[in-house]
Amino acid sequence: MTLSFDGTVIVPAADPDDGERTAAALKPHLGPHSTVVVVNVIEKGGGVPDKAPMERREEYADEIFDRARRALESTETTIETDVLYGTDVVERIFSEAADRNADAVAFIPREGSQLVQLLTGNVAQRLITEASVPVVALPHDD
Repeated sequence: MTLSFDGTVIVPAADPDDGERTAAALKPHLGPHSTVVVVNVIEKGGGVPDKAPMERREEYADEIFDRARRALESTETTIETDVLYGTDVVERIFSEAADRNADAVAFIPREGSQLVQLLTGNVAQRLITEASVPVVALPHDD
């Protein structure tokens, strides 16, 4: 069975490498009617100071989007990008998926120790267990 996307796919990316890897892994599954929306969620502190200056975080998001766009060059796919803001990354991703009537959320799970996953809230696990749309964990291309 071949996986293909003909509608809207939300691609959350945490850093430029993540955006590029995920876009490259998704590319063979896209068609001319696909729309890829690469998003970067800037986590707000909810009443506490932000982790980094907002301008720097938005510039970092632009780096993520540039690398993802380059990975999707030479496709007929529509590519959109969006900086999202929220106190809960997973909730914000699924909110955006609902707002855009997305067919799926696609990502590559990042590697890390169980301790790191415990301390960071393991976004990958939450994306799968709290899914409100189909979620596709793409394989690493090592």
